[in-house]
Amino acid sequence: MTVTVEKGARATRKNRHPGPRNPRSPHPRNSYALFLVPGALAALAVIVVPFLMNTAVSFTSWQGVGDPKWTGLANYRDLLDDAEFWASFRHSLFMVVAMAAVPTIVGLVLAAALFDYIAKHFGTRIAAVLRACFYLPQVLPIAVAGIVWSWILAPDNGSLNALLKAVGLGSWQQDWLGDPDIALYSVMGVMVWVQLGFPLVVFMAGLQRVDPQLYEAAELDGAGWWRRFWHITLPQIRPEIYVVLTWCTIAALKVFGAVYVLTKGGPGGATDVPSYFSFTTFFEKTQVGYGAAISTVLTVIILVLSLAFLKLQTRAEEGDRA
Repeated sequence: MTVTVEKGARATRKNRHPGPRNPRSPHPRNSYALFLVPGALAALAVIVVPFLMNTAVSFTSWQGVGDPKWTGLANYRDLLDDAEFWASFRHSLFMVVAMAAVPTIVGLVLAAALFDYIAKHFGTRIAAVLRACFYLPQVLPIAVAGIVWSWILAPDNGSLNALLKAVGLGSWQQDWLGDPDIALYSVMGVMVWVQLGFPLVVFMAGLQRVDPQLYEAAELDGAGWWRRFWHITLPQIRPEIYVVLTWCTIAALKVFGAVYVLTKGGPGGATDVPSYFSFTTFFEKTQVGYGAAISTVLTVIILVLSLAFLKLQTRAEEGDRA
């Protein structure tokens, strides 16, 4: 009986640990690559093919009806001399500051404060509520947020001017979205509010994987909050920083909805950006070929910057492993 039990146990162990799968079996491991086919076809239909069609149109002169006329690189030569395009591109650099640089810096500090101070002294629930409040603008549709901010920044009965007057700062009242000198900065302020929640959430998720013993050891050595933030937090969440900078920079370069709702590129082109400039060239001026050239250049710039960020991230990770 003992021999029978031992044989049964050995047979059970053999069944629990089967050998490597036969490559000739009807379900090889590489068959999982078939699950990538729907996504690849969708990307081909939604991204690759439209981009190639847009690039082809950019080499033509076309009003949207009739037959396009081949003009070669004429649209791109005109683009190099177009002061309006370069002005819109300079405005997009301001948007990069408002949507990538400032939210990343402020989001880092806020995430570290919520994770390392608020959660410890007031509880994780309070930290989670504050995190959700900061992230709320990301959930709101940009059209709704833009309309609300246009009410707040209205020159006559806007909430901001009313607040300034109530606290005795009536001389600071401005036409926030109608003055060419400050309209761009007003839009930038709105975009900081919109974009701040994304890096905050990403950084707080990254902080959860940092070894708590590093903070405990640094605190025992007398390191204050700022030194712990600079020497532990920043190096440990470097991958998240690269992801946030890449994502937010791309979002800043192709920003459209906020500009469309708040200012429509005005006043006098003071808040125009390449995506909105391309839109007006397409649909208002009906210069389809020229608008396609603008969007093609913008797409190439975004691709180059994305590859540059990925290259920097790869080098940083290789340096850490070395």
